[in-house]
Amino acid sequence: MNRSTLTRYAWLSIAAAIITMALKGAAYWLTGSVGMLSDAIESSVNLLGAVIALIVLRIAARPADDNHAFGHSKAEYFASGAEGILILIAAVCIGVAAINRLIVPQTLEQAGAGLAISTAAACINFFVARILLRAGREYRSITLEADARHLMTDVWTSAGVIAAIMAVALTGWQMLDPIIALVVAANIVWSGYHLVKRSTSGLMDSTLPPEELALLKRILEKYTQQGVQHHALRTRQAASRRFVSMHVLVPGFWTVDAGHELLEHLEADIRATLPDVTITTHLEPLDNPTSQQDKELDR
Repeated sequence: MNRSTLTRYAWLSIAAAIITMALKGAAYWLTGSVGMLSDAIESSVNLLGAVIALIVLRIAARPADDNHAFGHSKAEYFASGAEGILILIAAVCIGVAAINRLIVPQTLEQAGAGLAISTAAACINFFVARILLRAGREYRSITLEADARHLMTDVWTSAGVIAAIMAVALTGWQMLDPIIALVVAANIVWSGYHLVKRSTSGLMDSTLPPEELALLKRILEKYTQQGVQHHALRTRQAASRRFVSMHVLVPGFWTVDAGHELLEHLEADIRATLPDVTITTHLEPLDNPTSQQDKELDR
């Protein structure tokens, strides 16, 4: 597919962030709740993250060129990492506001109106998050998946804030508001940490996920049973694109044509199992001693 079409999901996220930020800002203005403030702050981070996602998705969709022979798909990891850092910054802001409110408690006002507005904002985020998460998994876009998980964190934030406001309204214990805000901040830190960790892993050329490696090794096992060996198997993933390289060892008396035919079948089997994969194979004679000297990254 043309991955430039994925930007429509980023526009959807931007629209949702603007609407929910306005709603939550209104809820904070009505109630004076620091929990509502923390919710509004996170929505502002959602907006910035969605704008970054839009920019990065445009870059990642660019075709390979002379300076980027493997394409631009790795750019998606920058969006994921940036969003994770923004989440952590938001958590710090929420924590500071909550601590100040613990020191100087404030009575909440118009709790009912604030709850209604916050609930509407949470519903918008929930439905948009589900759309983004489904698209992220379908198109293997870490940018959309990160944006979706951030929105779901926002939903849980809103749920905690709503519960806190209801508890304050029922019990009159004003301290619940900043306490819940601190819990929300801790939850956001956890989410941001995982986003940063995943983006770092992708930039460091980590191998394919275990379940995909198992599928790949199952294919290679079929050829091993036919007397064809392999070594120097290396894999990595750059957002939606996978990369696989290996040395394939066949009997030395085989013709070049026979070896080429084998590699065509092997690569076709891998592509049928792992879409969007770039495969690099190197044919070697099984009975030549030098074939065993290049298993490592540096011979």
